[in-house]
Amino acid sequence: MSVLREAITPSFFETDALGHINNTVVPKWFEKARLPLFRIFTPDLNPADWRLIVLKIEVEYSAQIHYQFPVEIQTWIAKIGNSSFVVNQQVLQHGEICAKGSTVMVHFDYQQQASAPMSEEQKSSLAEFQLAGA
Repeated sequence: MSVLREAITPSFFETDALGHINNTVVPKWFEKARLPLFRIFTPDLNPADWRLIVLKIEVEYSAQIHYQFPVEIQTWIAKIGNSSFVVNQQVLQHGEICAKGSTVMVHFDYQQQASAPMSEEQKSSLAEFQLAGA
C-alpha cells in the first residue's frame, strides 16, 4: 500500500488577484495526480477507450497556497466498491496541508450509459494504493 506523490511547481497564471493560487486550480492538480489510477482502466489514456467518470468531488481549503513554492499532491484510495472507488488527496506546501479533497470515480460503460462492474484485476490494482483505515 502506497501513496502516490506528484510534485507541482505552481505557475504565475494560476494565481488570483490576491496573489495566491486560485481555488479553481486545486481540482485540476488533483486530476493530474490521479493519472496513474486512470492508467489502471485505460493504460494508453486514449479518450476513445475511456472508462471512468467523476461522480462527485469535494475540496476543503485550510491554508493559502503560494506561487514560487513547490507543492506535493498526495493521492490514495479510500474505498473500493463494485463499480466505483473513492480517491482522497491533499496538497502540501512547506510540509503543511493546504487543501484536501475526495473524488468519487465510477467505472462507466459509455455505450450503455451506465456504471459497470470493475474487474478483480482493476480492484486489485487500486488496492495497491489503498491505505488501511482510510
